[in-house]
Amino acid sequence: MNTIRINFTDFWKNFDPKNNSILRKLEKNYKVVFSEDPDYLFYSCYGYEHLKYNCVRIFYTGENIVPDFNICDYAIGFHYLNFNDRYRRIPLFSSRSNYPGLLDQKKSDNRQLLNRKFCNFLYSNKNNAHPIRKKFFDKLSEYKQVDSGGGYLNNLGYKVPDKLSFLSEYKFTIAFENSAVKGYTTEKLVDPMSVNSLPIYWGNPDVGQDFNVSSFIRLENSSDKEIKKVIEKIRYLDQNDDEYLKLMDKPWLTSNQFIEAEKLFDDFINHIFSLSLDKANKRAHYGYNRYYTRRVKNYVFKPFPGTRLKNKISDKLKEIFISLSK
Repeated sequence: MNTIRINFTDFWKNFDPKNNSILRKLEKNYKVVFSEDPDYLFYSCYGYEHLKYNCVRIFYTGENIVPDFNICDYAIGFHYLNFNDRYRRIPLFSSRSNYPGLLDQKKSDNRQLLNRKFCNFLYSNKNNAHPIRKKFFDKLSEYKQVDSGGGYLNNLGYKVPDKLSFLSEYKFTIAFENSAVKGYTTEKLVDPMSVNSLPIYWGNPDVGQDFNVSSFIRLENSSDKEIKKVIEKIRYLDQNDDEYLKLMDKPWLTSNQFIEAEKLFDDFINHIFSLSLDKANKRAHYGYNRYYTRRVKNYVFKPFPGTRLKNKISDKLKEIFISLSK
């Protein structure tokens, strides 16, 4: 078993470098050694410590961030990109434990699906999500109460401790992404599917490449006309049990749409590790990119000259910028 020297940085809050899905995948095929001077660095979009490392950099994102291949050697993300052996589309939802079960999930002949509460809304992010999320919540709430159990627009008086258990109690789930970006579909769609709560989806315009769009309710744009049309459909399904069950009987996705995330990851990473370090290092180190990367590092790490107050302002601005990216 080959040995690889790695490290992790700039991942999301509560990410554990010694206990995570990436590490578990690596440990199946490699002896992993952690090092402050690694050969390979896995990093994400929640900070800039990766700029301090001169090794092979592998970017991994669960956000709608386009990889900067001037900074990274390789990347895994949501976007439909073609960059030879340097990029692989492995959307984050495809690595969730409840995703594989969607392929063969049986939903029909279950009248219990009808004996549930109306609709839920479970979000905490109120800073950088598209305004349609709140607008749709308000409009649908004019028909019936939509139970909000997260930190945003909460109307239950408590925060839900178990997401999937909560979603399973409802006929419908508002499943809106933070933004509408091609390729960017998250767990917001997979989680309600996994507990047979009918998603009301807005987000990825190309969601039909990964899921059966006839199996859930979808807003195709954020216009008032589209919102009105979709709410009328929800009202109809809520009041017509047979039509609701007919829709719920449709498969969430087909075998042709199923993403074998583990195999894609293994193939991608194994190729990188099969290369010598000099060949695996793909980003440019000279030419204008040398100036570009130096300028990025200076912007991030170089404090304002002068007083201590200016330095504090600089640090605060960096904190704000990083928090907004979460």
